[in-house]
Amino acid sequence: MLTLTPLPNIPFIEKDDDLAEIILQNTNFPLQDGDIFVLAQKIVSKAEGRLVNLADVEPTPHAFQLAEETKKDPRVVELILQESNEIIRKRPGLIVVEHKNGFICANAGIDHSNIKSPPLAPPASGGRTDENVLLLPIDSDKFAKELRQNLENATGKTLGILIIDSHGRAWRNGTVGMTIGISGIPALVDLRGDADLFGRELKITQIGAADELAAAASLMMGQANEGKPIVHVRGFPYPLRKSTLKELIRPKEEDLFR
Repeated sequence: MLTLTPLPNIPFIEKDDDLAEIILQNTNFPLQDGDIFVLAQKIVSKAEGRLVNLADVEPTPHAFQLAEETKKDPRVVELILQESNEIIRKRPGLIVVEHKNGFICANAGIDHSNIKSPPLAPPASGGRTDENVLLLPIDSDKFAKELRQNLENATGKTLGILIIDSHGRAWRNGTVGMTIGISGIPALVDLRGDADLFGRELKITQIGAADELAAAASLMMGQANEGKPIVHVRGFPYPLRKSTLKELIRPKEEDLFR
């Protein structure tokens, strides 16, 4: 049976915090082989020190031009450009890009929510009204692999790690949890060659198992002030194995919509 349990009492994460230690301190039950931890992207980015104050960002002419087209802060646009391989689509309020980690997302995943910013100075004082934004992890797969190895070394168990973020989808409203980093878990489960209920051979069925789990864990985490950024998973229905995020990303030559 699949069970998902948010870990309690996770503190606010700061730069250089040891997430493996924090996970172990807040897991109040014995771990088993095959257990998985799903982490919200924000705590990984905070641990990596990916917080940026917009006061420190100097927009380029390209950023100013794109900001005018999209009605966005040119400093944020500059960060979007720095974090992206290419711009896919744009409209007022939105820039869809291919992130440096290879996946498609809105505004390079740069976020303002649940992020502490500097105190705002009173306007009369001439003080700055700058704010912090959070960038996505530098290499989510690498972080997931190192975290898994640290946890396995500490516990002696075979574990899996997912790093997830909330993404929109091209054909539907609303965001869902999706995988942006993975280690020790099958990203795809290939059922081609298996039989269906009537004995017919499956020809094209590949299950995005990591994204299915990411969406389920995202429900447990919440999207506002719940404060549950780590979810323990037991009973994942597929054997753990090595994989990378690349398994989930459709190659450009097969992408009919880019």
